[in-house]
Amino acid sequence: MICVVEPTGNAAQSETMESPRVNPDLLRLVEAFVFASPEPVTLRSLRPLLPQYIDPYDALIALQELWSDRGVVLVQAGEGWTFHTARDLAPALQAALGVSRRLPRVAMEILVVIAKWQPLTRTDIEQIRGVNAAQTTMDILLETGLIKPSGRRDSPGHPILWGTTDYFLAHFGLGSIRELPEFD
Repeated sequence: MICVVEPTGNAAQSETMESPRVNPDLLRLVEAFVFASPEPVTLRSLRPLLPQYIDPYDALIALQELWSDRGVVLVQAGEGWTFHTARDLAPALQAALGVSRRLPRVAMEILVVIAKWQPLTRTDIEQIRGVNAAQTTMDILLETGLIKPSGRRDSPGHPILWGTTDYFLAHFGLGSIRELPEFD
């Protein structure tokens, strides 16, 4: 049960219902915002668009329900929300559109290491893999938005710590990093 508080005159009235009630026009605004946003939309980024009495999470859940049986669905990726192609349509779309550009194998290996042991430094990555991590490979992962700097280690030289992004989660269809399979 979700409790939605809507203003009525000077007093607020609470109504309990199975799903949040969001004005259709407001839902259209949220939809446009998620669609137009270059990055997954967070609750914080959505807050300024909504009246005080509408919880951003409730608005996104209502939008997710609205889009649940369509070719494009609203999914949560980490802290953000974004539209994705429905999973059941992926094989047909890949056949029609062809294979998308893939990351080089070495970039995928580095990405797996970062996802599993994040945050870690480039030296950590090299020690885990047993070979150097070329700067061009790190640049590819950074430019594609799959990794980001996640601070600096408190050690000599203060090396950059690397971690995955919400785009990484969205790209691989994960809600959180905990959904990654176990590695040996």
